[in-house]
Amino acid sequence: MKKEESLRDCLENLKNSDLYPFHMPGHKRNPGAGEMARYMDIDITEIDDYDNLHDADGIILRAEERANALYGADETHFLVNGSSSGVLAAISAVAGRGEKIIAGRNAHKSFYHAVYLRELDVTYILPDPEGLVNPKDIEDAFDKNPGIKAVFITSPTYEGMVSDVKKIAQITHKNGAILVVDEAHGAHFGLYKKLPESSVTEGADIVIHSLHKTLAAMTQTALIHVKGDRVDREKLRRFLRIYQTSSPSYVLMASIDSCIKDINDNGKEVFERLIYFRKWIEAETADLTWIRIPHFSKRQDPGKVLICSADGAITGQRIYDILRLEYKLQPEMAGDTYALAIITGYDTEDGISRLIEAVKELDTRIENEKSNCLGSARNKKDKKENIEQSSGSTELPKTVIPFYKAWDAAMEEIDLTRAAGRIAGDFINLYPPGIPLVIPGEAIDKELVRKIGEYINDGRNVQGVKISAKGERTVKVVAPM
Repeated sequence: MKKEESLRDCLENLKNSDLYPFHMPGHKRNPGAGEMARYMDIDITEIDDYDNLHDADGIILRAEERANALYGADETHFLVNGSSSGVLAAISAVAGRGEKIIAGRNAHKSFYHAVYLRELDVTYILPDPEGLVNPKDIEDAFDKNPGIKAVFITSPTYEGMVSDVKKIAQITHKNGAILVVDEAHGAHFGLYKKLPESSVTEGADIVIHSLHKTLAAMTQTALIHVKGDRVDREKLRRFLRIYQTSSPSYVLMASIDSCIKDINDNGKEVFERLIYFRKWIEAETADLTWIRIPHFSKRQDPGKVLICSADGAITGQRIYDILRLEYKLQPEMAGDTYALAIITGYDTEDGISRLIEAVKELDTRIENEKSNCLGSARNKKDKKENIEQSSGSTELPKTVIPFYKAWDAAMEEIDLTRAAGRIAGDFINLYPPGIPLVIPGEAIDKELVRKIGEYINDGRNVQGVKISAKGERTVKVVAPM
């Protein structure tokens, strides 16, 4: 049987043919077309025999079917505008203008953009301190809010924690609603026995995967999967046409297909390397005193390596800065007490070895400094515990006017100390974990002002508060009507 050609094979065949391009793009695949020309030789637009992402029935459809078969979905579409376009399309397809939806408060900003555009009525669920959504909270939200059309959760979290998607799906479907899972950070889930299960097989109706985050695909590439018959697929396709570019990159689509092919051909070896790297890191750092790397479980992503301060002796930002500036190791991000390193099966042994040695040396450095920092470490630890307790127990602010109206309203910028009693005009986020402290249209009270000030004083990353060179802190609020 003739081997099926990949999308990249088709593009290479065109490159090597004598078909001259009197069409877009303007570089004409000419090797003399500027410094980036060598990356353009398979970059084309929709021409005869090369299909169309928005009405696929040829080589692109076959590539999407290969992705669909790998993940076990019923329908899969390529995303070249990132997983954000998938979230926008999914939410727009499952909830009509003004309808009700349940969502984890730790949703990506693309979800909030969909809420804004569709003028949705959202009941928010506050995740636990690890970012997990409790199924009981979903059930309670259904009981208190009749008419819910859909549920949106983020699993895994940025740090790799996986919610009980199967239980949440059962509750959602029992109430006649649709479950959408933002599994952007879990494109590798379900593809190997020692990895967490994919939401595609755990009962979700729509799942969004960001391939480039954890697999061998170019930045901006993603997938959206549909499972079952609850989703209006034609409506979803319509919104994909709306939110994605009308000139999709064939290079990006070829990258997606190449990624799928690599997993089909080499996935077992790729994921065995990932598990090997993770166990190697854990074994080599298990006896450290001041740095702790938690062991992963089946409900955690082994690719997310949290390099944690074991006793508050060092901040996450300092861990991040030392690794980056002194060891030339670029972490993904810094939290209050940890730095996050992402590993995959495509890392090298040299890279993993460098990380291990850097963490060991960092632990020794802290040990040598501890006589001078024990007191401050103890104070830092106390502050951290207070922050976690207060942020974990905070009730969500009261909605005064709908989010979509507040974001369009006239605004003014005022000093943070004068914001109590006003209506938020923009988001204020504590990052990480990225959960909005307040969203447009919600009331700002004295306690929230106090906590925001405390977070800033403790050096935490609070987005949505402008701090001037003089240290003045201002926020946007809805102007008086």
